[in-house]
Amino acid sequence: MTHEDHLALLRGGIPVTGGVWADLGSGTGAFTLADIIGPDGTIYSVDVDRRALKEQERVMLSHFPGVNVHYIAGDYTNPLDLPPLDGILMANSLHFQRDKGKVLRLLHSYLKPGGRLLLVEYNADSGNPWVPFPISYPTWEKLSSTNGFSSTRLLATVPSRFLKEIYSAVSISSETPLFERP
Repeated sequence: MTHEDHLALLRGGIPVTGGVWADLGSGTGAFTLADIIGPDGTIYSVDVDRRALKEQERVMLSHFPGVNVHYIAGDYTNPLDLPPLDGILMANSLHFQRDKGKVLRLLHSYLKPGGRLLLVEYNADSGNPWVPFPISYPTWEKLSSTNGFSSTRLLATVPSRFLKEIYSAVSISSETPLFERP
């Protein structure tokens, strides 16, 4: 996939420029938010791989020098020191988690009321060694609604050589906090 393909999956889920977003499991930043939220926004880029974060930082400084990015070497399944967020991006990272409900409750606690969870995922419910726990869009609709999210909608799909298709979806956090911040 190209950078434009990545952006096409994200664009419909981010309504305005600016805001405070987290990119959880960001890796080297292939699905960067920088193009969309622009220099008025702030990104908290979280990954356990310090080398991937360093590479991401190098590329971001070269291509998006005006975007405010905080790099955090950490595991998004554990509590993180994040400000209240307008949105969270999880691109090809949720499929590594067996207990998605636990992760979603933690993520919900970071979001401002009405905040967005933007998901990019393989459209399948059974995986392989590289994508162990994917989640199809119909399953995502159900799981998101039982973990404090509503107004879930499919944004885009693209063919994939792994597990046939990738989709993007956006879900909105409930207006009242359901889960305490850690």
